[in-house]
Amino acid sequence: MEATGSLPRTDIMKLFSACSRPLNVCAPMVRYSKLPFRELVRRYNCDIVYTPMILADVFASSNYARECEFSTNWLDDPVVIQFAASNGVDLANAAELAAPYVSGIDINCGCPQKWAIHEKIGSHLMSDPETVRDMIRTTKARVDVPCSIKIRIHKDLRETEEFVKRALSVGVDFITVHGRTKKQKSSEPINLDGIKLVKETSTVPVIANGDVFTKEDADELVKATGVNGTMSARGILENPALYAGHTVTPWECIETYVDLALSYGTNAFIFHHHLMYMMENVMSNAERRTFNSLTSIPSILEYLEDNYDLDISKRRRSSVLA
Repeated sequence: MEATGSLPRTDIMKLFSACSRPLNVCAPMVRYSKLPFRELVRRYNCDIVYTPMILADVFASSNYARECEFSTNWLDDPVVIQFAASNGVDLANAAELAAPYVSGIDINCGCPQKWAIHEKIGSHLMSDPETVRDMIRTTKARVDVPCSIKIRIHKDLRETEEFVKRALSVGVDFITVHGRTKKQKSSEPINLDGIKLVKETSTVPVIANGDVFTKEDADELVKATGVNGTMSARGILENPALYAGHTVTPWECIETYVDLALSYGTNAFIFHHHLMYMMENVMSNAERRTFNSLTSIPSILEYLEDNYDLDISKRRRSSVLA
C-alpha cells in the first residue's frame, strides 16, 4: 500500500442514503481495476470503485504482496477492497491492515474459477453460508468500516434467500448480487427474479451485477429489480464512460487513461489490454490485429500517435496551463 497512516474516506452507507439515484459501481476485476483505472471511471460518474480480488491470507502475511496488490491515494475514494478468504481469521487480519485506507471490505463469494473453488474461496462459499457468516462477524468485530459480500444466486432461489438471511443476521452492511449461478456462462442472461428476491429479502442496500453495458442497461436493471445501484464489469472495461451515458468509449477517455497509466507506472501488459478493450469497437479487424501484436509501451504509444494523433505531451502541457 503506497499510502501511510490513514486516509479520510467517504462513508458508503451515508452515500447510499443520501444519493437520490441508484449508485454506479465499478466491479472488482482481476488485474484490471487497479488505481489508474479506478481514477479514470470516477471521472465518468462512477460512485464506488472496487479493487481487484486480493487473497486475504497472502495480503495479511506479506508486505510485498500488500505493496503489489493495493495502491491508493487521496483521490481513490470511495474504494472498496475485495478479499477472497476461506475463514474469518484470514479475512479479519487482512481487513484490519486495509481498513485505514478504504471505505469498505468486501468478501468475494462469486469467483467461479476452478482454482478458487479448490481453495474453498470465491463461489465455493455459496455452498457454505456458515463460513461466510463467521467471516462477516469476525471482521466486523475488528474493523469499523462497512463489510459487504458479493454473491451469486443458486439454482434453487430458496437457498439464495436463506444465504442472504444468514448474512443479515450478523450485520452485513450491503450486498452485491451477480444474477447468475456459479456454473452459468456470461453469455446466458441474468436472472432478474433472483436479483429481485435478494433485494426483497434484504434489509440493507443491494447492488445488482450482470449485463450492464450501457447506462440504459443500468436503468432497466434498477427498474426491474428495485436495487440501490448497479455494478458493471465487462461493460465498463470496454467503455469506462458508460455511466456518463456514452455508448462507446470517447477518445478523450482513452487519452486520459494513457496519461493516468503512464503517470502511475502501469505495466505494459495491463496498459495494452485496457486499450485493447477500450478500442475494440473503433478499430477494423486489420487494425486490431496490428495493435494486439504490440508488446511494449513505446510501440503502443507510437501506434496511437501515428494512427490516432495521440499527443500526451501536449495534453499534459494543457493540463498544467489550465
